[in-house]
Amino acid sequence: MSSTIKPLIALLVLALTASSCIIHNPQPEDCEQKQIVVQSITEGSAYDIVFTEANGDFYYINRGLEQGLDLTQLQDKLLNKKVNLHLAKTMAGTSNHIAQLTLDGSIVFTEFD
Repeated sequence: MSSTIKPLIALLVLALTASSCIIHNPQPEDCEQKQIVVQSITEGSAYDIVFTEANGDFYYINRGLEQGLDLTQLQDKLLNKKVNLHLAKTMAGTSNHIAQLTLDGSIVFTEFD
């Protein structure tokens, strides 16, 4: 194999791997459900809203603050409560990206159509 083809193959593999981790328009069948007790809710990078469990595991709503969600209202409603998360799956496995969040069967946030 020539020395110019190897880098091209490596670049192609990298591009395919990166694109398999992009989350676009997730639906319930594309998600894994998980229940957590919300220990903290904070602002993350790029306007994300980060939900943390007592064990340190965290999950996020991508650009949640840009979508009109309010940290104080979420904290008042969800801190120390058991919530159900729909976490988007990618080719690399289940992500920490929250596609839907419910409390007692009521939708707090959703990306589903």
